[in-house]
Amino acid sequence: MTQNVESLLVSIVISAYNEEKYLPGLIEDLKNQTYPKENIEILFINAMSTDGTTAIIQEFIKEDTEFNSIRLYNNPKKNQASGFNLGVKHSVGDLILKIDAHSKVTESFVMNNVAVIQQGESVCGGPRPTIVEGKGKWAETLHLVEENMFGSSIANYRNSSEDRYVSSIFHGMYKREVFQKVGLVNEQLGRTEDNDIHYRIREHGYKIRYSPSILSYQYIRPTFKKMLHQKYSNGLWIGLTTHVQPKCLSLFHYVPCLFVLSLVFSLALLPFTFVFITLQLGAYFLLLLLLTFLTLLKHKNGFLIVMPFLLFSIHFAYGLGTIIGLIRGVKWKKEYKGTVIYLEK
Repeated sequence: MTQNVESLLVSIVISAYNEEKYLPGLIEDLKNQTYPKENIEILFINAMSTDGTTAIIQEFIKEDTEFNSIRLYNNPKKNQASGFNLGVKHSVGDLILKIDAHSKVTESFVMNNVAVIQQGESVCGGPRPTIVEGKGKWAETLHLVEENMFGSSIANYRNSSEDRYVSSIFHGMYKREVFQKVGLVNEQLGRTEDNDIHYRIREHGYKIRYSPSILSYQYIRPTFKKMLHQKYSNGLWIGLTTHVQPKCLSLFHYVPCLFVLSLVFSLALLPFTFVFITLQLGAYFLLLLLLTFLTLLKHKNGFLIVMPFLLFSIHFAYGLGTIIGLIRGVKWKKEYKGTVIYLEK
């Protein structure tokens, strides 16, 4: 018998490290949820923050009179995967919802997630467009670069307006049984733990439902330097993960790596590859210039003139990270245990 859509207990797991800038806004979003708060428990996992994160959470706990419970746990391992697992282990809800601390969620976010699960799904999520923290033309430029499919991702969980089944989602909701049967998130992976868990979920016969009604937002990195570091780290973990769980990745993940390798080999073999590298870079930058021109027509932002350079830097950082990850992975995989931890029934 199907339970009423508002009767299921939802456990929200939020991992945070030095998120004093974003937590107050997210807490307000949680307070505004339309889903009955007596059926929501919130588990904050603090990765040993050194700013005001802990105080903000403690104040929220002290003032709350509406939610089923709000609890705070410390995560000495500090990484996202171990934090999420810690939250799941301490949760008691029928459904588990993952939310990043530097995010915004709509007031119907929890309600719409539960509604999709009640349609017979076990895992669901929705679009996750990005938003920018700062104001001004430069902040807008970084945002446009991040939102562009050449700057971030063509992942089908970002902005699609169609209900469908997908390979991965962001800010996912999971039935508790999923982690009992599939296991928890792999704590040895960084940046690719979602790829891995969603691959294992699909391998166990579950489908991942995407619904445009489930809307959340993610803050982009506030500076270009931090954005480059993020892309490099993403690429690094693609390279490392290739050695231990290649099936959770797609060909798309290796495009920047192939691009960088083609540049390196072409430059190394000059002048024999002069024509090839000229055509390659010519076509590449022509595409970026066309993209920049179309974006300029729409947004009237003079900073966009550097968009080709920003996109090239992002592609190079991601590709270089992947190459280094592939090299380091030869040694790293010998230390990799790949142990799957299951949630107790």
